[in-house]
Amino acid sequence: MADAWVVVLVDGHFCAELSCLESLPQGVELNSLSDVLRMNPDSVKAYLGTALQGSEHGFIALNNAGFSDGIVLRVPAKQVLDKPIQCLHWSSQANQFVLTRTIIIIEAFAQAQFVETFAGSEASYLTSALTEVFVGENAGLTLYKQQSESEQAYHYGGIYVQQAAYSRFAHHNFAFGALLARTDIACALEQAADCELNGLYLGAKRQHIDNYTRINHAKPYATSREVYKGVLDERARGVFQGRVVVAENAQKTDSAMSNRNLLLSDAAEADTKPQLEIYADDVKCSHGVTVGQLDEQSVFYLKSRGIDESAARNMLTFAFANEMVAKVTLADLHEVVLAELLAKFPQQAINRAWL
Repeated sequence: MADAWVVVLVDGHFCAELSCLESLPQGVELNSLSDVLRMNPDSVKAYLGTALQGSEHGFIALNNAGFSDGIVLRVPAKQVLDKPIQCLHWSSQANQFVLTRTIIIIEAFAQAQFVETFAGSEASYLTSALTEVFVGENAGLTLYKQQSESEQAYHYGGIYVQQAAYSRFAHHNFAFGALLARTDIACALEQAADCELNGLYLGAKRQHIDNYTRINHAKPYATSREVYKGVLDERARGVFQGRVVVAENAQKTDSAMSNRNLLLSDAAEADTKPQLEIYADDVKCSHGVTVGQLDEQSVFYLKSRGIDESAARNMLTFAFANEMVAKVTLADLHEVVLAELLAKFPQQAINRAWL
């Protein structure tokens, strides 16, 4: 991204030579996690591992045992960043195991945008990246994840978020790469907090893409919105499990969840499991799931307008997926994600001038 502060991790280690952190606003801290743990460990002692409580499983235990570096970002109170921060995770070697940890602290009344990009060489490797997020009272954070790993790679990513009262958190998750990929997202909401989770996963060949989300409404008046879409072709498999838990005293909760899946072949598979656990009696909660193929009437309509069947199907598939890309407000990132989406469909069927 051209208009952003960029921090680069190569094979799991901070690379100062490739990073661009000039002109960071005064008071904003963006450092290598290994440097922080070596020079000032008390500054992250209250955060490291605390967002993971209650979410322990094998991948988290493995990351806890083996991570050696990562990023620590702290945005001070009332600081509003005028451009995003991008963290590029690059894997350059085959048959390696990359473990990283990112800690993001947004203090009260501050605002920031953070982009996590995962990419690498055309080789087989395993990435395990955990991100712990702390959004202070009345603060706001928009977090983007672009997963474009090698077709032979394995990817695990976990995002664990603690939201203080009246905070705002939005996450946009784009899963396009890796042979086997899983993303866990867990958000804990305090009073009147607002949470938005959006996701798009595209699978082909024999890809397996797994998304698990959990939103805990612990206090009253919180709001959450979740929309995930999947497009699966050939023998790909997509898994979505979304869970919303409303605590007994979390009255006036407003929550909505949607997962829609488009299957482009008879061999593709989509498994979806929405869950609502409601222990309060004055709430508004809903969920909806669809799994199916393209609407043949829509295909026929386009064909009746002189468009051949292949182009018609590509246009409808692109329109289905592009709804999630359109939610990206960062111009540079929008172009990158859109280019990846367009690469999945024959270019002659779609005119960029329409977009």
